[in-house]
Amino acid sequence: MINYVLVMILKKDRTRIILNIFSVIMTILCCIFIWYGMKTGLFTSEERMMYILNKFGIFAPLLFCFIQIIQVVIPIIPGGVTCIVGVLIFGPVWGFIYNYISIVAGSCINFVIAKRYGMKVLEKMFSEKTINKYNSWLESGKKFDKVFALAIFFPVAPDDFLCYLAGLTPMKFKTFLKIMIFCKPLSIFIYSTVIGTVLFNMVNNLLKF
Repeated sequence: MINYVLVMILKKDRTRIILNIFSVIMTILCCIFIWYGMKTGLFTSEERMMYILNKFGIFAPLLFCFIQIIQVVIPIIPGGVTCIVGVLIFGPVWGFIYNYISIVAGSCINFVIAKRYGMKVLEKMFSEKTINKYNSWLESGKKFDKVFALAIFFPVAPDDFLCYLAGLTPMKFKTFLKIMIFCKPLSIFIYSTVIGTVLFNMVNNLLKF
């Protein structure tokens, strides 16, 4: 079933344009959700937060993890935004854990998809500018593993794209998984905890006026 869906997606010439449109829409919706949560006290009232989460029970974190995995595989929402949402909903500790597990899982799926379907996946999902910018990395040979690890460690590169790109190299899944497990936590921590805390305080101060 998954293979059939992927093949159907790859046949569509306008896939990347559609994904870009969805990306803008989902980003706006995420921003509205964050604003609404701050305005109504959803993110500032522990009682209100627990009331909402209790409605979903154990499915609350599962639902969030599923959404986070989807946005990694099909990047229609900027990862930094969903990381922040995770911390605002579940707190800094569990928010980080759920972000970490979901992003690593989604990244592994990206790697496997690229291994099977090749460059045509990247061409359909990402702009030619992005592909050309990092295409030279494919020619770096054994150095790619180190460059990729550094890019994953520091939150300065498009990780979703690079995980697809890694799938085009001779890199083994075992090596890829090790890099994700040990190098990804820092960038997730920065996005979800540091940036999330700063944004939380900024919005909270604005709402006081």
